[in-house]
Parts: sequence; C-alpha cells; structure tokens
Amino acid sequence: MRSLRLAVTPPFGFSDITYQVEMLGVRSLSLGALVAVFAGLVISLQFAFFMQRFGIQHTVGKVVVLTLFRELAPVLTALTVGARIGSGITAELGSMKVTEQIDAIKALGADPIKKLVAPRVLACMMVLPALTALADVLGLVAGSAVVWSQFEIGFKDFYRSVVDTATIRDFTSGIGKSFIFGFIIAVVGCHKGFNTGGGTEGVGKATTETVAIASVAVLLSDFFLTKLLMAL
Repeated sequence: MRSLRLAVTPPFGFSDITYQVEMLGVRSLSLGALVAVFAGLVISLQFAFFMQRFGIQHTVGKVVVLTLFRELAPVLTALTVGARIGSGITAELGSMKVTEQIDAIKALGADPIKKLVAPRVLACMMVLPALTALADVLGLVAGSAVVWSQFEIGFKDFYRSVVDTATIRDFTSGIGKSFIFGFIIAVVGCHKGFNTGGGTEGVGKATTETVAIASVAVLLSDFFLTKLLMAL
C-alpha cells in the first residue's frame, strides 16, 4: 500500500517506470508469446478431439475463447512470465541489499520504496495485462490454425463461434485478474529482495522462494477472484 501511495505522489519517476516496463515487459515478449501460442494449440487440439466424439467439433471456438479469456491466458502468463519478472526483481534488489546499496540510498536521504519499489509495482501492473491481451490474440490464432489443419474446421466457422460467444466481460475479467497478479508478483519480488541476507547464497535462496511464493499466491488469488467475478 505504501508503494502504491508513493507511486501517485509527486515527483513521478516516469523514466524509472519506463525503464522497468522495458526490462520487465518488452524483454518478456518472446516468452509470453511462446507460451500463448502453445497453450492455444494444446487446448484447441484437446477440445476439438473430444468434441468430435459428439459431432460438435465445429463449436470448439466457443470453448477455446472462454478458456483463454477467463483463465488460461492470465494465469499461464502470470505463472511463466511472472516467474521471470519476480525472480529478476528479487535478484536485482537482493544484490543491492547485500552490497549495502539500499542503505546508501537511505543515507542520501532518498526513500528506497519510492525509488526502487513503486516503479516496479506500477510497471508490473501495466505489463501483465498487456501480455495477457497478447496471449489472448496469439492463443486464438494458434488454436484456429491447428483445428483447421487437423479437423478441417474453417477459420470463418471458428471465429464466428468466437464472436458469438465471447463478451467484453469475458475479456475484461482476465485483464482485471492480470492487474492483481502483477501487483502480487511485484510485491513478493520486492519484499524478498529487501529482506535478503547471507551474501550471494542468500540472493539465490530468495530468488527461489520468490518463484514459489508468487506462483502459489497467483493460484490462490485466481480462485477468490473467480468467485468474486462470478458473484458479480
């Protein structure tokens, strides 16, 4: 909460936020795209295969789009890209902690939360929704391609079922989850980095713990967010 409050308190570190967006987001594009493509391929292939038994494989687009938009794209992006982002934050801040650079920032009269944590939290909350939206698109493209090649379901039929089924709420529910996932990943990474001790060995231990804690936290929060969105 302190990092969010300081993030909207002048002066605004636009250059720091832009740098973190590049480091955390732009450099994660290849990983996010690869995960999205293969997720779309696998779920489309699986659903089309089982729906073929009932003669309704032409409606596979309905299931794929809802699965991607509501669950698979935001969660898989948070687990894979988030693991990279969270571990990177912990390693960077942990190295600064053990080399006493954070203490030097305090000695110079600057607030390390304002300087180091707030830009990373804001950047992560912007990056995860953008990567999730990209995963939605790439997953659908990959899914339509595999069902066309394997089950001869035309692109027109696939995307017609997608448009007829998906709503703005389905899309925004996944994007909304990504904001929360981004906040969780950044806060866990920063917290573990700021509390690193024991030299380089401690940095490695903190990085491993970040991946485990952030992954479990994302899955737990996904359950409660899903319940909340369904109730609304």
